[in-house]
Amino acid sequence: MNLRAATLVLSRARHGLRSPAATIGAGVLVLLLLVAILAPWLAPHDPLQQNIALRLRPPGAGHWLGTDNLGRDLLSRLIYGARPTLGIALLVMASAAPVGLLIGIVAGYAGGWVERVLMRFTDIVLAFPQLVLALAFAGLLGAGTFNGALAVALTIWPSYARQARAETLAIRDSDYLAAARMLGIRSGRLLWGHVLPMCLPFVYVRLALDMAATILSLSSLGFLGLGVQPPTPEWGAMVAGGSKVIFDQWWVAAVPGAAILLVCIAFNLLADGLRDLGDPRHG
Repeated sequence: MNLRAATLVLSRARHGLRSPAATIGAGVLVLLLLVAILAPWLAPHDPLQQNIALRLRPPGAGHWLGTDNLGRDLLSRLIYGARPTLGIALLVMASAAPVGLLIGIVAGYAGGWVERVLMRFTDIVLAFPQLVLALAFAGLLGAGTFNGALAVALTIWPSYARQARAETLAIRDSDYLAAARMLGIRSGRLLWGHVLPMCLPFVYVRLALDMAATILSLSSLGFLGLGVQPPTPEWGAMVAGGSKVIFDQWWVAAVPGAAILLVCIAFNLLADGLRDLGDPRHG
């Protein structure tokens, strides 16, 4: 990272402290990330250890969030469940966003039949509801962690492609790029070094928003048994297990459900704060 980029990052970090939404959202997410990393030291019990004699115990001493239908400690499973939930969501966004950016930038810069083909394909994917399409891909690919992540990634990229195309069209004929061409900068170097940086500001907000949607999609796949497979702790699968006893032992489903709600709210707060910081009308 060069000095100018580092200065820009530090400047945005200082401004971020002025946004309560961004600060709260980022704080919650950092805390959750630390919980996921330090899970072996924070979890009071083995998340896979079963004890039928302790099944469906309410929250109390020894098991602060209660136990599930197999007698496993819910707090330990909740802590370990943060790992696949956050890790797979980050993997999905790290794979989907670059693909969408590449397609959108190439389409906007090339124009002509290249743009029409790429954008019509993008429109076809966007025509289907994201969760329904993810379920269809997961059903075709089969249940599993990797297949679930791939299924969600295949539905996320079109929004990045359309927005990157719009940003590229806005600057394609600008004096900025004309000056770069006069200096002999062409094709890939021009797209990578000059067009891409102009498209990045919108990516930060979009990533934060899509992380919340991605976690919901992954949790939905886990709920239906198409994502992370048991006995690995995963919040969506934990909600599914608790739904069978929700009227009598409500905590089994409520605990992972509250965790999903918390992380989604945190990402939305972060996205709202980033939007305010990127809006020139907000000082």
